[in-house]
Amino acid sequence: MPRLLNHCAALAVLALLALLPPAAPAAAQGKVDARYTASLAGVPVGKGGWVIEIGDDQYKSATSGVTTGLLRVFASGEGSGIARGYVSNGTLIPSAYAASITADKKTEEMRMTIVGGVIKDLSVEPPLPPHPERIVVTDAHRKGITDPLTASLMRVPGTGNPVSPEACNNRTTAIFDGRMRYDLTVAYKRMEEVKSDKGYAGPAVVCAVYFNPVAGYIPGRATIKYLTAQRDMEVVLVPIAGTRILAPFRVAIPTPLGTAALQATQFITAAQPPRPTPTSLKGQ
Repeated sequence: MPRLLNHCAALAVLALLALLPPAAPAAAQGKVDARYTASLAGVPVGKGGWVIEIGDDQYKSATSGVTTGLLRVFASGEGSGIARGYVSNGTLIPSAYAASITADKKTEEMRMTIVGGVIKDLSVEPPLPPHPERIVVTDAHRKGITDPLTASLMRVPGTGNPVSPEACNNRTTAIFDGRMRYDLTVAYKRMEEVKSDKGYAGPAVVCAVYFNPVAGYIPGRATIKYLTAQRDMEVVLVPIAGTRILAPFRVAIPTPLGTAALQATQFITAAQPPRPTPTSLKGQ
């Protein structure tokens, strides 16, 4: 039972890192250097970092984390992930995603290349073990998707304040993490004020999150059933300076052991000046 509950909490947090779909073009370029603490029922169980860089024509999103505290006694683990892609007319277009997760001395490695929302190359080690009840991932499931890290960045259309209810009004995205294809839908819940220990302090928009597995999973698994039935998961989003993009500040997922939460302790964000063009350099 403890193994099931730990796995449930871990899967929920990882799923929420893959939270939100891309939307309208960003207005400028920006950078985030964030640090997070993971907790279960108020007890710290992990920590990690997230660096996001959005340039004129390329972007990169990289995360890493480790278990800490009491959880490390029972199940030590660490993980990292990176997504890269292009910026075309302000739109983020994923091109590559890689992740490595080590738990209980076992390591999983995932790498995929994405072209136009279609998985072109995929490597997963070790491969998923065969199971007669597993919903097979087909070629159709590998089309029209985004990777978990790129999907985590909510981009808001228009010219008004991006930190608004419009940021998460009934949006659904298709996500593929190398093993499982699933949908996440978000809906507006409320506005609130947040403050990190270092960096961002100000308004945030809170979205409800709903998980729907599509392929690559075993329907009878308790973890899948639990997450699918949840109606109280939520994410708190704050802006990346210089853009119309929002990133997760806090994630909360109910579990049988209490709320699993991912909370930013540092969220330093700054607008990045556009790269000089040959035209702009002529007068220098």
